[in-house]
Amino acid sequence: MSRIGKKPIPLPAGVKVQIGDELLVEGPKGKLTVPIPSGVRVERNDGTIEVKRDGNQHAALHGLTRALAANAVQGVSAGFTRELDIVGIGYRAEVKGKVVLFSLGYSHAIEFLLPPGIDCRIDKQTHLVLTGYDRQLLGQTAANMRALRRPDPYKNKGVRYTGEALRKKVGKTGAGGKT
Repeated sequence: MSRIGKKPIPLPAGVKVQIGDELLVEGPKGKLTVPIPSGVRVERNDGTIEVKRDGNQHAALHGLTRALAANAVQGVSAGFTRELDIVGIGYRAEVKGKVVLFSLGYSHAIEFLLPPGIDCRIDKQTHLVLTGYDRQLLGQTAANMRALRRPDPYKNKGVRYTGEALRKKVGKTGAGGKT
């Protein structure tokens, strides 16, 4: 039995849910839809949502659907945040409307267009705070920003998630093998 799938999802105040072919979750931050696969059904009890399955062959979809529904409920009520750090001399970012301008050591500045529903705030030119109500879109946006200049294992420069542990590699030694 799926441990995640069995847990009921509490509905915070201000969140409306419509159950049909898809689960429509509406809240103060926005509106999200969660697909409901065949073999899985969603039931609404007083103040909670429960995800049930028809048989053991739907076990994987049971936990997945519950997790997606819980993320949708949390996203439209409280939202999600993802933080990135820019490390390197002269590396920085600035926000101009819905465009983030990155200066990452290339010959040109990189313009990154934020998708709708994602907001960016920058502290000290090197700390980015991304907020949004769609967890999947927020994580993909953060991954795309990180891919602009991945953390270098030799110099530890680049764009990384806040708190991401990097293994610093040892570079070449000066001996070269010649005598």
